[in-house]
Amino acid sequence: MADQIFDLVVVGGGPAGYTCAIRASQFGLKTALIDANERLGGTCLLWGCIPTKAMLFSAELWDHLKHAEKYGIDGVSDPKLNWKNLIARKDDVISRHTKGLDFLMKKNKITAIKGYGRLTGAAKDGVHSVEVKSADGKTQIVQGKKVVLAMGSDARMLPGYTADETILTNIEILKAPEFPKSLVVIGAGAVGVEFASVFKSFGAEVTIIEALPRLVNVEDEDISKELLRLYKKRGFEMHLSAKVDKLEKNDGGVLVHFTTSDGKGATKQAEKVLVAIGRAPRTYDAGLDKTNIKLDRGFVPVTEWMETTEPGVYAIGDIVAGLPQLAHVGGMAGLVVAAKLAGKYAKPVRRDRIPGCTYCDPQIASVGLTEAQAKEKGFQVKVGKFPFVGNSKATILDAHDGFVKVVADAKYGEILGVHIIGPYATEIIAEAVTAIELEATVEEMMFTVHAHPTVAEALLDGFSSVEGLAVNV
Repeated sequence: MADQIFDLVVVGGGPAGYTCAIRASQFGLKTALIDANERLGGTCLLWGCIPTKAMLFSAELWDHLKHAEKYGIDGVSDPKLNWKNLIARKDDVISRHTKGLDFLMKKNKITAIKGYGRLTGAAKDGVHSVEVKSADGKTQIVQGKKVVLAMGSDARMLPGYTADETILTNIEILKAPEFPKSLVVIGAGAVGVEFASVFKSFGAEVTIIEALPRLVNVEDEDISKELLRLYKKRGFEMHLSAKVDKLEKNDGGVLVHFTTSDGKGATKQAEKVLVAIGRAPRTYDAGLDKTNIKLDRGFVPVTEWMETTEPGVYAIGDIVAGLPQLAHVGGMAGLVVAAKLAGKYAKPVRRDRIPGCTYCDPQIASVGLTEAQAKEKGFQVKVGKFPFVGNSKATILDAHDGFVKVVADAKYGEILGVHIIGPYATEIIAEAVTAIELEATVEEMMFTVHAHPTVAEALLDGFSSVEGLAVNV
């Protein structure tokens, strides 16, 4: 392949990488995609977003079956968990989409190369070289006029420990051969509260230990408070502002030693421990030391157009400094880079217009500034809040918990942030993203017709509540 020179070489086959490669090919660029995994899709498809949401869907069905007779369905009052089939369905969902990606590579005439890619240094005569080492140890050089780095990230582990059958990361827990009856989750970000939600629904005893003073710390404070209230209602044992001191394996699984918020030592026994304390950028063995790229705590600094300090080399996805590690962020960054390289219209990814979604029960979704952030930036803030108890579709769904919170600029009425906890939050947030992207005002959204009965109607009342004019409360 050394005799070929591609217009673009993408290193990494996750949502950022494959999206960039597909769009580049659509724009007529001769593109190669390098990925070290046996299957394309990256963490998101293989070990993250997709499999966890498949499990969450099973958990949602399970929760509904607990009340089947109430919904007019008899004969399922004593459902039994078939963990093997649940895992098999999760794997089937993954398989179907990895096959779909293989099809898209062929359809778009992308050269897909299996192997681990490393930069070899700066471009020579305008051509970059990427060394690719395959699983059998063979190496080849792939050349391109431009290179996009999209290597993704790895789950962080507590210092001094390695993942195994008892101390788990998102990878190990997704292939657990048996359902654990007890689980300690270390970390209460999106990954932690999602897995906690799944296992709690199926009847496990779940304990959450979080070093920070609140759950889902990146969210608006009111969202964190509501999730805490609802998780307590669901029966979770929770320890916030707590520090894990030691994990001690024993015949029953793991004994977790930790220090509580008041400084007292405590322990918790569980069959399994899930470590969900964030993700580290996979930049440690990518040949970046042979370039002008200077890492920031392992992350790659980029311009608004995702270009690194090494000319002709771009970075997207979880390895980028300053952007959240979300699949849709990496995918959009890939679209931006592909368009820019092809000389097409593009606009940079803006941090304040990125939706965040957490698929626990209840769901959480947000976009824009929190109330605290808006005040810190000097805005005169007006806030509206509408509870789902006033939404008729939420009544139909038996999902009255939660609310829509809208943060707006009091002077001009521009919508600064929307924060949702409740039914279908991760779906209806799309409207709020569009509103913020188009710099809509509260007044404009108050006179935008919303279909009835829908959960999305809660947004209409949410926007109206900023002016004290919500109808359904």
